[in-house]
Amino acid sequence: MHRMIWVVVALVVGFASTIAAQQSQIPAAKQPAPTDIYHVHFDKALPGQARALADQLKVQDPKAAMPGHFLVLRHQDGDDWDYCVIEHEGTKATVEAGTPPAPNQTPVSAWHEDTFVVGPAWSEFARAMGMGAASNAASSVYEVATWRQAPGHRAQLQQALTTADPASKVQIGRVLLSHLEGGAWTFLAISRYNSWQDFAADQTATVPKSGSGSDTWSKVREHSSFHRDTLADRIAPK
Repeated sequence: MHRMIWVVVALVVGFASTIAAQQSQIPAAKQPAPTDIYHVHFDKALPGQARALADQLKVQDPKAAMPGHFLVLRHQDGDDWDYCVIEHEGTKATVEAGTPPAPNQTPVSAWHEDTFVVGPAWSEFARAMGMGAASNAASSVYEVATWRQAPGHRAQLQQALTTADPASKVQIGRVLLSHLEGGAWTFLAISRYNSWQDFAADQTATVPKSGSGSDTWSKVREHSSFHRDTLADRIAPK
C-alpha cells in the first residue's frame, strides 16, 4: 500500500493562495487557484521486484483520505524511478506512525522519494489526466517532469510552465503541482497525450528553432536550474 507512514504531521493549505494558478488547457490568467494537497511518491524497484512493487502501489490504503483519488504511472523512458504515485489528500494531509513491515517480508523497493504538493481540485486534476475513461488508460502517454527554478526566477518559471506552446497542434492535458515539503524540486509538471502519435506530432511541431531564443523551450530553460523528464504510461486506475 502506497501511503507513507511517518510521524504525525499536518499540512494545511493556508499559504497556497500565494502560489499562482495551475491547470491545463486554460489561459494562465483564468486558471483555477490551487486548493488541494497531493502526495507524490517516486519508487524504484529492486531487481526482479518490479511487478511485486507495482502490485503494492496499485492498492490504495484502506484508510486513505480520498478513496479512489490516485494515479499510478510506470516509467518508460527517462529518470531512474520505476513508478510515480500521485494521491489526492483533500485540502489538508495527515500522516501517522503505524506498524512497521514484518521482518520476514520480502523487500521490493530499492529507494523512494515522497513530496507533498499543492495543486488544483481533484475534478480538474482528473479531467486533465484522463481519469474516469478506461480507454484512455491503454493509449495515454504521460510526460512527468520535475523542475527547480533559477535563483529568483520562481514566478517566471511557473509562468513559462503554464503557458501552452502556440506551435502545438494536439490536445494535451496539463497539471502543474507546486512543492510544499519533500523532494529537492519546485514544480512537478505532468502532460498527458492521447496517444504516442499525438506525442510525436507535438514534439515535431514544437522543436526549438535554432538560435531564435523565442520558442517555449528556450523561455523555460532561461528560468530553470534543474529538470528531469520521464515518459510514462498509466497502470492504475484502469
